[in-house]
Amino acid sequence: MKINIIIGDITESDCDAIVNAANKELRGGSGVCGAIFKKAGWDILQKECYEKGPIKTGEAIETKGYNIKAKYIIHTAGPIYFNYSKEESKRLLSNSYLNSMKLADKLGLKSIAFPSISTGVYGYPIEEASKIALETIYNYKPETLELVEIVCFDKNTFNEYNKNAR
Repeated sequence: MKINIIIGDITESDCDAIVNAANKELRGGSGVCGAIFKKAGWDILQKECYEKGPIKTGEAIETKGYNIKAKYIIHTAGPIYFNYSKEESKRLLSNSYLNSMKLADKLGLKSIAFPSISTGVYGYPIEEASKIALETIYNYKPETLELVEIVCFDKNTFNEYNKNAR
């Protein structure tokens, strides 16, 4: 499985699915979540999310992509860093990546694009989060996935992920 780390706008990804760093209630929010909802079509995406939610931290569900390029949006609720012990935060963050990739495989997808989950308003330190994300991705044995893209919003995030890339 190939892994690309890029700087960009995840809503413009050519991958089969993009991942939304969601809240457990699957409500449209700010940051990456808000950008995805805005681009996909807020009302239609919110309607499907309300039908499928809520979810638990670390779980993942899919919705249609609507007005974005990706066929699917995979929504995963990452941990709010200070709400858990360090070990539990790590487990839950890893589960967000793992369950998203498992769902992509279940859907028969070849490519998935991730943002840096939980590193915005959820307060996960980027230095730790990037290591956990990449470790989880590298250890995953895909069934159909051929490409994982990590779409970084800024140069600092990009640099942190590249420090931990193999």
